[in-house]
Amino acid sequence: MADVAGTTLEAVDIMGLMKLLPHRYPFLMIDRIIDIDGDNSAIGVKNVTINEPHFLGHFPDQPVMPGVLIVEAMAQTAGAICIRAAGASKPSLVYFLTIDGAKFRKPVVPGDQLMIHVRKLRKRGNLLKFACEGLVDGQKVAEAEIQAMMVEND
Repeated sequence: MADVAGTTLEAVDIMGLMKLLPHRYPFLMIDRIIDIDGDNSAIGVKNVTINEPHFLGHFPDQPVMPGVLIVEAMAQTAGAICIRAAGASKPSLVYFLTIDGAKFRKPVVPGDQLMIHVRKLRKRGNLLKFACEGLVDGQKVAEAEIQAMMVEND
Protein backbone atom coordinates (compact mmCIF):
# COMPACT_ATOMS: atom_id res chain seq x y z
CA MET A 1 0.00 0.00 0.00
CA ALA A 2 1.38 3.44 -0.85
CA ASP A 3 0.38 6.96 0.14
CA VAL A 4 -0.06 9.94 -2.17
CA ALA A 5 3.65 10.84 -2.09
CA GLY A 6 4.57 7.31 -3.18
CA THR A 7 6.08 6.18 0.14
CA THR A 8 5.65 2.46 0.74
CA LEU A 9 3.83 1.73 3.98
CA GLU A 10 5.03 -1.39 5.76
CA ALA A 11 3.70 -4.02 8.17
CA VAL A 12 4.99 -6.17 11.06
CA ASP A 13 3.50 -9.57 11.92
CA ILE A 14 3.42 -11.23 15.35
CA MET A 15 6.92 -12.73 14.99
CA GLY A 16 8.32 -9.30 14.09
CA LEU A 17 6.53 -7.75 17.08
CA MET A 18 8.13 -10.27 19.41
CA LYS A 19 11.54 -9.19 18.10
CA LEU A 20 10.72 -5.51 18.69
CA LEU A 21 8.87 -5.64 22.02
CA PRO A 22 9.81 -7.33 25.30
CA HIS A 23 6.13 -8.17 26.03
CA ARG A 24 4.81 -11.73 25.84
CA TYR A 25 1.48 -13.45 26.44
CA PRO A 26 -0.64 -12.52 28.27
CA PHE A 27 0.67 -8.95 28.08
CA LEU A 28 1.41 -8.58 24.37
CA MET A 29 -1.64 -6.52 23.43
CA ILE A 30 -1.26 -6.29 19.64
CA ASP A 31 -1.27 -8.98 16.97
CA ARG A 32 0.28 -7.01 14.10
CA ILE A 33 0.99 -3.50 12.87
CA ILE A 34 0.03 -2.27 9.42
CA ASP A 35 0.50 0.91 7.41
CA ILE A 36 3.75 1.84 9.18
CA ASP A 37 5.25 5.17 8.13
CA GLY A 38 8.60 5.24 9.99
CA ASP A 39 7.91 6.47 13.51
CA ASN A 40 5.31 8.95 12.22
CA SER A 41 2.21 6.76 12.18
CA ALA A 42 0.88 3.22 12.09
CA ILE A 43 -2.15 1.07 12.78
CA GLY A 44 -1.92 -1.68 15.38
CA VAL A 45 -4.34 -4.58 15.15
CA LYS A 46 -5.73 -6.38 18.22
CA ASN A 47 -8.06 -9.33 17.65
CA VAL A 48 -10.08 -9.49 20.86
CA THR A 49 -10.88 -13.10 21.87
CA ILE A 50 -12.87 -14.57 24.75
CA ASN A 51 -9.96 -16.79 25.86
CA GLU A 52 -7.88 -13.83 27.10
CA PRO A 53 -7.26 -14.09 30.87
CA HIS A 54 -8.68 -10.67 31.82
CA PHE A 55 -12.15 -11.75 30.70
CA LEU A 56 -12.31 -14.25 33.57
CA GLY A 57 -12.83 -11.33 35.95
CA HIS A 58 -13.76 -8.35 33.74
CA PHE A 59 -16.65 -9.24 33.63
CA PRO A 60 -17.59 -12.94 33.51
CA ASP A 61 -21.24 -12.38 32.52
CA GLN A 62 -20.55 -9.46 30.17
CA PRO A 63 -16.88 -9.47 29.08
CA VAL A 64 -15.36 -6.04 28.38
CA MET A 65 -11.72 -5.33 27.50
CA PRO A 66 -10.31 -3.15 30.31
CA GLY A 67 -9.57 0.42 29.25
CA VAL A 68 -6.09 0.22 30.73
CA LEU A 69 -5.31 -2.65 28.30
CA ILE A 70 -6.59 -0.59 25.38
CA VAL A 71 -4.18 2.19 26.40
CA GLU A 72 -1.40 -0.41 26.75
CA ALA A 73 -2.14 -1.59 23.18
CA MET A 74 -1.76 2.03 22.05
CA ALA A 75 1.56 2.33 23.87
CA GLN A 76 2.85 -0.96 22.45
CA THR A 77 1.95 0.11 18.90
CA ALA A 78 3.76 3.43 19.34
CA GLY A 79 6.73 1.77 21.06
CA ALA A 80 7.14 -0.86 18.37
CA ILE A 81 7.33 1.69 15.55
CA CYS A 82 9.82 3.79 17.55
CA ILE A 83 12.13 0.82 18.10
CA ARG A 84 11.72 -0.28 14.48
CA ALA A 85 12.58 3.20 13.18
CA ALA A 86 15.68 3.32 15.40
CA GLY A 87 17.07 0.32 13.50
CA ALA A 88 19.09 -2.71 14.56
CA SER A 89 22.18 -0.64 15.34
CA LYS A 90 20.46 0.92 18.35
CA PRO A 91 18.74 -1.71 20.49
CA SER A 92 16.24 0.27 22.54
CA LEU A 93 13.45 0.06 25.05
CA VAL A 94 10.52 2.44 25.17
CA TYR A 95 9.18 3.50 28.55
CA PHE A 96 5.62 4.74 28.89
CA LEU A 97 5.66 8.18 30.60
CA THR A 98 2.25 9.86 30.45
CA ILE A 99 -1.37 9.37 29.42
CA ASP A 100 -3.39 12.49 28.68
CA GLY A 101 -7.01 12.93 27.63
CA ALA A 102 -7.92 9.25 27.79
CA LYS A 103 -11.55 8.68 26.86
CA PHE A 104 -13.44 5.45 26.43
CA ARG A 105 -16.53 5.80 24.27
CA LYS A 106 -17.80 2.27 23.72
CA PRO A 107 -17.01 -1.17 25.21
CA VAL A 108 -14.58 -3.42 23.34
CA VAL A 109 -15.78 -7.02 23.56
CA PRO A 110 -14.69 -10.47 22.39
CA GLY A 111 -15.09 -10.79 18.64
CA ASP A 112 -14.09 -7.16 18.01
CA GLN A 113 -11.05 -6.21 15.98
CA LEU A 114 -9.51 -3.16 17.65
CA MET A 115 -7.62 -0.96 15.18
CA ILE A 116 -5.16 1.27 17.04
CA HIS A 117 -4.22 4.38 15.05
CA VAL A 118 -1.10 6.14 16.37
CA ARG A 119 0.30 9.39 14.99
CA LYS A 120 3.46 11.11 16.21
CA LEU A 121 2.79 14.61 17.46
CA ARG A 122 6.37 15.50 18.30
CA LYS A 123 9.81 14.16 19.04
CA ARG A 124 12.35 15.97 21.21
CA GLY A 125 15.52 14.01 21.76
CA ASN A 126 14.49 10.66 23.17
CA LEU A 127 10.96 11.83 24.12
CA LEU A 128 8.03 11.15 21.80
CA LYS A 129 4.36 12.09 22.01
CA PHE A 130 1.61 10.28 20.09
CA ALA A 131 -2.08 10.88 19.43
CA CYS A 132 -3.87 7.53 19.59
CA GLU A 133 -7.33 6.33 18.65
CA GLY A 134 -8.92 2.92 18.95
CA LEU A 135 -11.58 2.01 16.42
CA VAL A 136 -13.90 -0.98 16.06
CA ASP A 137 -15.79 -1.28 12.77
CA GLY A 138 -14.77 2.30 11.96
CA GLN A 139 -16.24 3.72 15.18
CA LYS A 140 -13.99 5.43 17.72
CA VAL A 141 -14.05 3.46 20.97
CA ALA A 142 -11.10 5.07 22.76
CA GLU A 143 -8.57 7.89 22.47
CA ALA A 144 -5.56 9.19 24.36
CA GLU A 145 -2.30 11.07 23.97
CA ILE A 146 0.69 9.16 25.24
CA GLN A 147 4.27 10.17 25.84
CA ALA A 148 7.19 7.77 25.86
CA MET A 149 10.95 7.81 26.31
CA MET A 150 13.38 5.71 24.29
CA VAL A 151 16.44 4.41 26.12
CA GLU A 152 19.32 2.20 25.05
CA ASN A 153 18.95 -1.39 26.17
CA ASP A 154 22.25 -2.27 27.89
